[in-house]
Amino acid sequence: MSFRNGTVLATLTRSIRDVFTELDQTQGKPALSNGQLWLMFLLASACLLGLNYLKFFSAFNDCIGLVASLFGESPRQWIAEFKRLPYANLLQNIWWGMWHWLFFFILPWLLIRWGFKSNLKEYGWGFGETHKHWLGYLALLTPIMVFAVLASSRPDFVNHYPFYTDAKLSIVDLLLWECIYISQFITVEFFFRGFLLSSLQPRFGSVAIAIMSVPYVMLHFPKPWLEATGAIGFGIFLGILALRSRSIWGGVIVHAGIALCMDCAALIQSGNFPITLFRN
Repeated sequence: MSFRNGTVLATLTRSIRDVFTELDQTQGKPALSNGQLWLMFLLASACLLGLNYLKFFSAFNDCIGLVASLFGESPRQWIAEFKRLPYANLLQNIWWGMWHWLFFFILPWLLIRWGFKSNLKEYGWGFGETHKHWLGYLALLTPIMVFAVLASSRPDFVNHYPFYTDAKLSIVDLLLWECIYISQFITVEFFFRGFLLSSLQPRFGSVAIAIMSVPYVMLHFPKPWLEATGAIGFGIFLGILALRSRSIWGGVIVHAGIALCMDCAALIQSGNFPITLFRN
């Protein structure tokens, strides 16, 4: 076979078309009503907006300033004293992770439970048939990990990862950060491949993957352009695998593996990988 006669390309196109046809013919849970879809859209929009404005450290500092004002103290002094705390940076990242859990898990779960009268298993929370699609997840994970290792030599990559700049201070710092980081991926997968995709698929079929992928790509806009561009295909393939496995957990594992690889590669490349258990 060769690309000259179009055989490989035609086979690939036919395979992709067959996958989408299979997804369109899959009988799942009943479609949401128009009213329920509008509730989903409004909540999803509110969650994306809320996370975008509240997850940043500036919002955390504003919160400290507000509390200081309530006690009649100087906001600037409270913020300055907070920044002198040994684990101030870690606490700010906990703030970042906390908002992900509120907007990407708790609020959607409340709508699923009380608005849709359904349960989390119907929205990918169970393991479903993840074990039957491990090869697909491995095929998605492996090249990205290789690419991450190769990209780790780039200055923009090393300067961007890990997000928690104190991860280099000790193994404990690194492990605490990875717990926050990986738990955040649970909420991301649930929101996009669970809540959004499972809500849309019964009504829109495989097109639900495209609809879900748009806000997913936008979530990556602040990241390096290669990663943001890659999120297009990444979101589509994770959407396919989530629908076929009826689970978000394969995507969580893929995200966790990539995150660990990126952080460790950046720390090793910069010579900052921690070797002491605790801070000196």
